[in-house]
Amino acid sequence: MDQWWSIIGLALLPAAGNFTGGLIAEFWKPSPKALGMALHGASGIVIAIIALELLPESRGALSGWGIGAAFMVGGVLYIGMEAIADRLTGGEAKQAGSRMWMIYGAVMVDLLSDVLMIGAGGAVSLSLALTLAAGQVLADVPEGFAAAATFRANNVPRRRRILLMASFAIPVVGAAVFANAVLRGAPEIYRFGALAVISGMLAVAAIEDMIGEAHEAAKDSKRSVLAFTGGFALFAFVSAAIGE
Repeated sequence: MDQWWSIIGLALLPAAGNFTGGLIAEFWKPSPKALGMALHGASGIVIAIIALELLPESRGALSGWGIGAAFMVGGVLYIGMEAIADRLTGGEAKQAGSRMWMIYGAVMVDLLSDVLMIGAGGAVSLSLALTLAAGQVLADVPEGFAAAATFRANNVPRRRRILLMASFAIPVVGAAVFANAVLRGAPEIYRFGALAVISGMLAVAAIEDMIGEAHEAAKDSKRSVLAFTGGFALFAFVSAAIGE
């Protein structure tokens, strides 16, 4: 039982980092340029998670064919999610409505990928789970900032914004428990295949929705490009430091 509480506590750390970023956006109203930079930085972090954590882990158990197929499945799933969001927001409200919700969904998928790794790591050892959790916290702060700032830019009421940011904690606990209880006993092809599917979903989210919203918030500049590369480098540095 103590192990379960430890896993749940560690799974909440990325959500707490995300919520912290959201609170920063609440007390400091970002300019369009700042929002664009935050979204570029968040997308850089997502790409780094795919390149440095998810796909390398998948490579250990899957062939290139398997990774490619799972990645495509993830992309198709995300397109399905986008179609549902588009329909719920009226179709023509794509630019201001469904993309905002897809960014919310992208952050949710990213957090779920975080806690799936934490849950799977906890099945090996709590120290490994702690390492994975600590490495995600810092990276999740700018993502939370970008998500909350996007909601604010679309005139979502403050109370609803805070509730939305807090709602991230609900599914991540379930995902961590699921990963720790089910995935650790599953064949490697399923565990690592799930990471490749998540990679496909995150890649589409980062390129199509986060970058798309950033371009609508403000024109690209050298700073936004630096924010993207800085987000990638930030996660790489954190991952390397935790690994050492």
